[in-house]
Amino acid sequence: MATAAANKTASAAKRRYKLWMMFIVLFMGWAGYTLFGQMQQQKATYSKLTTVESGIEETRAETERLKREIERLNDPEYISQIATKQQGMVKEGEQQIFSD
Repeated sequence: MATAAANKTASAAKRRYKLWMMFIVLFMGWAGYTLFGQMQQQKATYSKLTTVESGIEETRAETERLKREIERLNDPEYISQIATKQQGMVKEGEQQIFSD
């Protein structure tokens, strides 16, 4: 009777061990799947971040360029140069030269 009880206890222990190991394997599989998904999402987010940061940097450079252009447009000499080059205007007493 003692050996039957011992066999029954050993069999129950093996069953619990198998269930426990199955739980651990399933949990580790779920954890690995979740980790892989998060890594993919992180990579996509990092790519978007890099794109946005480069866009911000380009915008800052363009803003600085436009600020310098605004400062130059407050200079009468610069406005005179632009008028001469783009619209063919000449100052009083000057003669415009056409080139082919």
